[in-house]
Amino acid sequence: MQDFMDAVVFGFKEILRVNTMKFAMVSGIVVSAIWIGVGLYFWDDIIALTSSTLSLLPFSMLRANGAWMLSTFLWLQLVLVTFALIFAFFGNMIVERLDRKKYALLSIGIGVFSAGFWSIVWSQESDYIYAQFLKLLTWLPFETIEKGIAYLIGFYVIYSAIIVTLIFTTSIFSGKFLNGLKERNCPYDGMYDDYEVKTILKTLRDTLIFTLLSVISFPLLFIPVVNFILLVGLWVWLMKDTLTTDAASFVFGKVDKEQLKKYRAGLWGISLIGSLFNFIPVFNVFGPYFSEASMFYYLKEKRDQYD
Repeated sequence: MQDFMDAVVFGFKEILRVNTMKFAMVSGIVVSAIWIGVGLYFWDDIIALTSSTLSLLPFSMLRANGAWMLSTFLWLQLVLVTFALIFAFFGNMIVERLDRKKYALLSIGIGVFSAGFWSIVWSQESDYIYAQFLKLLTWLPFETIEKGIAYLIGFYVIYSAIIVTLIFTTSIFSGKFLNGLKERNCPYDGMYDDYEVKTILKTLRDTLIFTLLSVISFPLLFIPVVNFILLVGLWVWLMKDTLTTDAASFVFGKVDKEQLKKYRAGLWGISLIGSLFNFIPVFNVFGPYFSEASMFYYLKEKRDQYD
């Protein structure tokens, strides 16, 4: 457990480094711009596809799922607005009194606070909020509900594509990132850097599997609670399976699946924490880097204990 906690702290420290933040933000902006462009170009086709799927669902299921999705969307907007308001009123004071590293830490802290605060509110009032949205959707005609939910599903598709591509990009450039971690934290430790071709192929395979599973399980997105479990489960699996291979190959040279099974609890835990970044736009760009840095530290500690 101590190795796991140390790895999590290490991961948070690394994403606050200037170079990591710059690379994460640049890759996030580029990836987001590409997928937003693709989404705008094919938006009518995406909406047509989601609308045709929704038309097959009974009104009761569509209404129930729509209320859940609108509740989640409202939560997300309140998190972002709260974060923005805090910076709008206190931003100048924060910039003047804190250095860059502490400023970055405070930024993440405010984001976590905003998400935590509204999560507590939602946990206390979720039934009431859900009931109000359900009442609203009862008043609206079916066509209006169908179109509105189709747009929300369209945004979900684009956002999921951004997240998957960010994980893919982190894996592709893992060699440079992991070597940077080694030089800063353990320059004299032996590592392996001739693994990239194998891990890139593994990354491509995992991305294709994730895409296939997402398509097959698409109808389950319209079942409240199940859709949340499915969404988080797929994110965690992709991050764990892809980035664990990168970190393990760098630390051990050859990935021993049986050996990694001994550490699966810690690796799944790290992937879960990294996946939680995905619930806050902008901060989601740091999730893969946090996970890979934490996995590197965690696996290196395990290796050193048995050497």
